[in-house]
Amino acid sequence: MSDVMALLTWTNIRFLLEGLGLTLVIAALSIACSAVLGAVLSVMRGSRIRALRALAAAYVELFKNTPLLLWIMFTFFVAQLPPLPAAVLAFTLFTSASVAEIVRGGLAGVPRGQYEAARSQGLSGAQMYVHIILPQALRNMVPALLSQFVTTIKDTSYLWGAMALQELMGRGMILMNSYNSTVQIFAIFALMALLYFIVCFTLSQAVRAYQRRLRGDR
Repeated sequence: MSDVMALLTWTNIRFLLEGLGLTLVIAALSIACSAVLGAVLSVMRGSRIRALRALAAAYVELFKNTPLLLWIMFTFFVAQLPPLPAAVLAFTLFTSASVAEIVRGGLAGVPRGQYEAARSQGLSGAQMYVHIILPQALRNMVPALLSQFVTTIKDTSYLWGAMALQELMGRGMILMNSYNSTVQIFAIFALMALLYFIVCFTLSQAVRAYQRRLRGDR
């Protein structure tokens, strides 16, 4: 017990919390950028222009059928970007394929009459999506986007091994190197697991609450 208490100093806890902060920043930036790129890809897949449909479909299939770690290493070692931009770019490229499918499902849930009404008002395709279709689709996309955010938070744990970025997992590994006791090492693992759990569980509960509210509205 004394070994564990020696570990639980404010300095160590703050060190891990700073790593958690970086984890959340990377995940939030990645999801925000993925939402924009995913929306563009989804609109392209629904386009009447065959080349745009093919390009978007190829992008989605490429990133859905290759591992995230491959793109993390590509942006860091091949593109040679600094760690943080490399991490955000890799997650954006990878996650936007999943977000595109989420957006596509959300757009499919918008009644066809809304498209026809927008066209009857003389709106261009871009104006129709920005002002009429996407705001309605977003209502159905929020739960899936939050779930994807949870997945992205957990997947940031790859970054320490790939580029030694000091997010939560990276800081936990650094902290472990400062202690020799097996009990202390397990305690650090437990602290990291607890922090991941608190954040991801809170977001998961928010998803469930939003879904219940949607069902109530209907």
